[in-house]
Amino acid sequence: MEVGDSNRMIEIEEARQYYTESDAAHDFDHVLRVLALAERIGQAEGAAMEIVRAATLLHDVARAEEEHTGACHAKVGAERARQILVDHPADKVEAVAQAIAAHRFRDEVAPQTLEAKVLYDADKLDAIGAIGIARAYALAGKRGQRLWADPPTGSLIEPQSTDYTPVHELIFKLSRLKGALFTTTARQIAEERHRYMVEYFARLEEEVHGQR
Repeated sequence: MEVGDSNRMIEIEEARQYYTESDAAHDFDHVLRVLALAERIGQAEGAAMEIVRAATLLHDVARAEEEHTGACHAKVGAERARQILVDHPADKVEAVAQAIAAHRFRDEVAPQTLEAKVLYDADKLDAIGAIGIARAYALAGKRGQRLWADPPTGSLIEPQSTDYTPVHELIFKLSRLKGALFTTTARQIAEERHRYMVEYFARLEEEVHGQR
């Protein structure tokens, strides 16, 4: 079944309207990439695709609000999904909301259902590999951060800080994502993406120091 097929609680074009203020790393292009991965993973793992698709299309609806207010976009997004999907069966809406609430990496809420795990894994896969590198530098440019800093040895630097760079993001988050995935399908996809990303940053370090 292709992305864009019927049997949805929400259509792609309806969901698109909720992402007008999103940055380049979390815009609707990101949502569509995650949707393609979620379709692939969910079908392979036997997930309820109606739930997976709706949760994926709405998973970052509150991302812009997090940027402005600091509120957790996963929690706010879950509540917003309940409002958007209010006309659908309550049990399905709640399944979507729970998946959204548990999709954030830096959070104590872990995905419990298969559908929530599919969304989590698809979202994390879009943060690694070539696209993950591109997203890291898009965010770095937005925040006025440097291209490179020698790998840190101390405590975690606040990601919003100008001292934080994509190599910090690699060390503190991106390199850990492969081991945090739940589904067999996602872990298989992650292997090559992770390897490419690590090799890229190793090459970048050599170039930064004039070794290549």
